[in-house]
Amino acid sequence: MEPTIIVIGIVIFLALAFDFINGFHDTANAIATSVSTRALRPRVAILMAASMNFIGALTFTGVAKTIGGSVADPATLSNGLEIVTATLLAAIAWNLITWWFGIPSSSSHALIGALAGAVFVGAGADALNMGGFKSIVLALILSPIIAFVVGYIVMTILKWIFGRRSPHSVNKGFRTMQIITAAFQSFTHGTNDAQKAMGIITFALVTAGFQSEMEVQLWVKIAAATAMALGTSIGGWKIIKTMGTKIFKIEPINGFAADASAASVIMTATLTHLPISTTHAITSAILGVGSAKRFSAVKWGVAGRIVVTWFITIPICATLSGVIFYVLDWIFY
Repeated sequence: MEPTIIVIGIVIFLALAFDFINGFHDTANAIATSVSTRALRPRVAILMAASMNFIGALTFTGVAKTIGGSVADPATLSNGLEIVTATLLAAIAWNLITWWFGIPSSSSHALIGALAGAVFVGAGADALNMGGFKSIVLALILSPIIAFVVGYIVMTILKWIFGRRSPHSVNKGFRTMQIITAAFQSFTHGTNDAQKAMGIITFALVTAGFQSEMEVQLWVKIAAATAMALGTSIGGWKIIKTMGTKIFKIEPINGFAADASAASVIMTATLTHLPISTTHAITSAILGVGSAKRFSAVKWGVAGRIVVTWFITIPICATLSGVIFYVLDWIFY
C-alpha cells in the first residue's frame, strides 16, 4: 500500500502542476483582448481572471467525469497510475514547449492525446473506449468552428447596429462592457479547463482503489481550483501578446464580440459535460470577429501557424506519452 500512496502522491502533484501550468498558459484566453484594448490594466485583469477561474472551477464537475471515464475505464487498468503519470508528464512537456514559443496550443488536446497514447501503449487498444474518445475529439474539432461562426455573426450584428455611430463613442462604451465579458470568459475557463485535472486525479484514485466511482471529492475540487487560480495569477505574457496583437488589431467592440462568443461556446460545452479547448474557442472567435470586421485585417499567416499546432498536438502528445510510459516501465519494472 505504501508504494501506491507514494505514486498517487506523485500523480496528484503532477496533475496540480498541469493545472497550474494550464492557468498561466491559458490566461490569454480570458484577458488578451481586454488587455490589448486597455479595458483592463494587466495586473487587474490577471487578478480578476484568477478569481473567476477559481469560482468557475468549483461550480461544475461534469467535464471532470467525462475526462476521467470516457477515454478508458480506470477500474479495469492494473497499471493505471503509470498510465496517468506518463499522460501528465507528456501534457506538461507540450504545454511548456508551446508556452516558451508563445503558441496558444490546447491544453485539452495535449491531455486527451496523451491519455489516449498512454492507455494504448500501457493497456492495449482494447482498453481504449473509442466511442468516448471519438466524442471528445469531435467536440474538440467542432468547437472552434462553432466559435468562429458565432464570432462572425455577433460582430456582423454589432456592425449593423453601431456602424453609423462614432467609433470613439462606440469603443468607449464597449471598453466597459469588455470587463463583464472578460470576467464571464474567465469563469467559463474555470468551469471547463480546471475540470480536466480533477478528472485525471479522480481517474488515478479509482484505478488505485481509493474510491470506486467517478465522483469528484471536495478536496480535489479545491486543490485543482487553487492550482488553476495561482497559475492564472502569474500570467502567460507571450501568449497574451500573440492573442491580443498578432492576429489582428483588436478594438473594444471586437474584444467584446470575441469574448462573448467564446464564453458562450465554452459554457454550452460545460453544461453538456464536454471538454473543449478554451484556447481554440477564443482564438477562433477572434478570427471570426476579425473576418467580419475586414477579412484582409486578419494576419492569416499567424492564424495558420496556430491551426497547425492544433492539428499536431494530439498525435505528438499521444506519441510522447507512449514513449514516456515505455521509459517508466523499463526503469521501474
